[in-house]
Amino acid sequence: MKIAILSRNPHLYSTRRLAEAIKEAGHEAQIVDHSLCDLIIEQVGPSIIYKGEKLEGIDAIIPRIGASVTFYGTAVVRQFELMGTFSAVESQAIVRSRDKLRSLQILSRAGLGMPKTAFTNFSKGGEKALIERVGGAPLIIKLLEGTQGLGVVLAETKKAGQSVIEAFHGLKARIIVQEFIKEAKGADIRAFVVNGKVVGAMKRQGAEGEFRSNLHRGGKATVIKLSRAEKTAALNAAKALGLDIAGVDMLQSERGPLILEVNSSPGLEGIEKATGVNIAGEIVKFIEGAVNKQPLKRKIKNEP
Repeated sequence: MKIAILSRNPHLYSTRRLAEAIKEAGHEAQIVDHSLCDLIIEQVGPSIIYKGEKLEGIDAIIPRIGASVTFYGTAVVRQFELMGTFSAVESQAIVRSRDKLRSLQILSRAGLGMPKTAFTNFSKGGEKALIERVGGAPLIIKLLEGTQGLGVVLAETKKAGQSVIEAFHGLKARIIVQEFIKEAKGADIRAFVVNGKVVGAMKRQGAEGEFRSNLHRGGKATVIKLSRAEKTAALNAAKALGLDIAGVDMLQSERGPLILEVNSSPGLEGIEKATGVNIAGEIVKFIEGAVNKQPLKRKIKNEP
């Protein structure tokens, strides 16, 4: 079987590990920079040109689409899907997960726990009311386009919150505000879901004085055994967004697990090193099972 990893950087840990796992399973791995793909759309059917040659004979793809190229990257994934190639993560599911507001709306409809969140149109003088909607200060303010902890601000007072919201609105930047979960103490949980199963989980603790737990921002990861409620929440969150591979970020709170975000291209380095689990191998096993069920052609689904 020939499996392509859609990645712009072949040297990234996640890309290298996936390529290794594919080869260890006896398959052929190809790394394709999706930003260099040309999509050909014509009557005889869709095709993809990569570095001057038509991509053919690929049985499955593993999208590793960065947030900065979501639009083009998901167009490439969609093209593969239309060509009958199995994608480990559906194009529409990637789009859903990348839109923070939309994904939270879907999770809310599914009845999943999450920090209380508010979103509003630009309105001068509405900052106080917006802060009260999530229970006052302290509160979290997030850019809808932020990633890896960037664009996330903790406002410890109402006055600070008003100033930050005003500044973002002045820049015409779209934001959401969320309640601050004090009892989480700067830590969160990342559950890695593959094909309806949690294959690994870690607890990430923010650096001293840092409320964000992202490993990119100096956080530390340790293995954790999830409670039944946490495992159920992670699986239901991935299912709600239509993701067969997902990194589900949760906070531990007095009212149970609260979903922060569901990542459609979760990194492998932190979770593999913290848990010792061969996550890349689990992804390859999932692809093997899916492709072996041929003919398997996913349809482009209607959006919720």
